[in-house]
Amino acid sequence: MNTVPIASVRLCEDEVEAVSSSLRSGHLVAGPAVARFEEEFARFTGARFALAVSSGTAALHIAYLATLRPGDEVLVPGFTHISTASMVHFAGGRPVLCDVDRRTFTISVEDAARKAGPRTAAIAPVHLFGNCCDVDGVMQLARAHHLKVIWDAAQAHGTRWRGTDIGTLPDCVTYSFYPTKNMTTGEGGMIVTGDEELHQRCRLLRGHGQTAKYYHESLGLNYRMTEAGGALGAEQLKKLGRFIEARRRNANYLSERLADLEGITVPWAPEAVEHSFHQYSVLLDLERFRCSRDEFVAALRAEGVEAAVHYPRALNQQPALARCKVPLPNCEWLTERIMSLPVHPALSSQELSRVAGAVSKVASAMRR
Repeated sequence: MNTVPIASVRLCEDEVEAVSSSLRSGHLVAGPAVARFEEEFARFTGARFALAVSSGTAALHIAYLATLRPGDEVLVPGFTHISTASMVHFAGGRPVLCDVDRRTFTISVEDAARKAGPRTAAIAPVHLFGNCCDVDGVMQLARAHHLKVIWDAAQAHGTRWRGTDIGTLPDCVTYSFYPTKNMTTGEGGMIVTGDEELHQRCRLLRGHGQTAKYYHESLGLNYRMTEAGGALGAEQLKKLGRFIEARRRNANYLSERLADLEGITVPWAPEAVEHSFHQYSVLLDLERFRCSRDEFVAALRAEGVEAAVHYPRALNQQPALARCKVPLPNCEWLTERIMSLPVHPALSSQELSRVAGAVSKVASAMRR
């Protein structure tokens, strides 16, 4: 029996040809293909400016470098990929870990407000798994404390808040194009903003602070995107709307099949949010089952469904962030109960049915 994969990366001939053409052109780094991709991504999100970089982590690093001073504190959710916090450190700041909401898995504005202090300069809310954080709450907190906002949308391409793409939010929004994301450039990232001065600072940081050949106005890094990545990104962007529609359709199907299943909580989003479902993450009520979450995942895999865990540890549980260790009860609660099911656009109707059937079967077998 073939396993239903948690993710699937399938490139079509038009994408292969676009990459081949970029290689044949002789422009290999940060050339016309990247410029075209930046223009089209800005148009897609509605942002004024878009800057392509070498990874989502690079996008965060540059955004932090462009907005922070040494010693500044940044409010970061404790349930996310480590890069949201680690890049604060590499930009000379200090991440302050905050708890999250149990329903959306995104930053708790209430906990962030409690932790905001005189050295707090920014907040980095994450639109996790394609869901949207509490935008109104974040903006209210940012205004009250004069904070910059670096929105981490690495997993939220195409997510909308009150009918508007989250790429239009101030001050800047960062994206990742890792292979399993809603669209890919192989590796790559993007910073979008409506602030021209911030965009120019980010642009300088991306290319060694160079404004003319061997003339450096500031210090910087080499975080440029390859032409092959830009060419692939432009082709993938043409299909992103279709990819997201499929993800939402698949998520709706799974929710219809699983919503009434005892012990399973399906994903939830506020009414104002159009979720893009990078992941379809459910919660297990461990009191209803005679197994751990990891045992439930193993049983699904035995049924031919590749479930995954994002994330098995909160950031306050990571050895690398030991100096940031604080109690984060909601984050820790989630790490024991969350699991992701296949939702990617390549799923067939038969595969979706197998996913829902496997969850129902395992839940029935494991229920107390």
